[in-house]
Amino acid sequence: MSVTFQDYYELLEVDRKASEKEIKSAYRKLARKWHPDLHPAAEKKQAEEQFKRINEAYEVLKDADKRARYDRLGSRWKDGQDFQPPPDMNGVRYYSSGGFGGGFEGNFEGGFSDFFNMFFGGQASGSGPRSSRSSQRRSARGEDLESEIDLSMEEAFQGVTRSLRVGGSAACPGCGGTGRNDQGFCPQCGGTGFLPDEKTLEVKIPAGVKEGSRIRLKGQGGTGLGGGPKGDLYLKVKLRPHPLFKLKENDVEVETTIRPDQAVFGDRIPVKTLDGQVNVKVPPDSRSGSRLRLKGKGFIDKNNNRGDQYVRLLIDLPSDLSEEEKELYKKLNELRKGGK
Repeated sequence: MSVTFQDYYELLEVDRKASEKEIKSAYRKLARKWHPDLHPAAEKKQAEEQFKRINEAYEVLKDADKRARYDRLGSRWKDGQDFQPPPDMNGVRYYSSGGFGGGFEGNFEGGFSDFFNMFFGGQASGSGPRSSRSSQRRSARGEDLESEIDLSMEEAFQGVTRSLRVGGSAACPGCGGTGRNDQGFCPQCGGTGFLPDEKTLEVKIPAGVKEGSRIRLKGQGGTGLGGGPKGDLYLKVKLRPHPLFKLKENDVEVETTIRPDQAVFGDRIPVKTLDGQVNVKVPPDSRSGSRLRLKGKGFIDKNNNRGDQYVRLLIDLPSDLSEEEKELYKKLNELRKGGK
């Protein structure tokens, strides 16, 4: 007998060599995309069918034994509509005389395809009223999730509390997160085991986080299966470019412009730091590009150690020179020419 071949890898949009983690991630992404409750009435039937196909693919590829048996089909996987089961498929139990349905051992109630029934005996793993495992929910920890949080340099330096709207999921109360009940697929969650759940979190960002730092929010990740604990949520810090400061490890660099007379005779000038404005002494005979060190005015690390701030001097003429000032610069120019 022939059945329609189901390319489970294509259904989950993964490579045939995909890892268990990649398969799980692809399934969750597609399950959210095709969840019937997220589609209008006109598209609900199509979404339900696609949702079933995705669940069937995941039912096979998440299980090492089923996946190995499936992969043994080898080159026959391209046979399409005329696919015939190979005679050497160990463990396959079906009755050609009974047709699809009553002739299968396991009495699967989930609505999977004939292809699944033929090769896997019509029984989804750990489900169905006749399964010895039906009353034993598999417990598994929820997956860890990661998101980004943008901070200014001042926020990262001082620490800040942020309200974040986080989209996630909660275990379906109708099936306890298993996706199935005694009637097959759980109608409340459509077989995913989860329902959308958005929440607002008050997140305390500690002082001293840097670009790429990861902040762990324990128990705010993916929902566990079968009563398992939730995973964690990791916030990856992204620092916005600062108009003045440049951060190099724990040191901060800033540029400031002074006049030629200040460079020659020295002066005290205002300079911005992460702590606020301070007055900095410019020594006489300073040159453009020279750096002044402000000890302990840099960035802070997680051990409460601070770097330094470096002020790079740039020398330039004011844009609003008076006639008298221009005359003095002219005389200075003549003096330097006469000295040669």
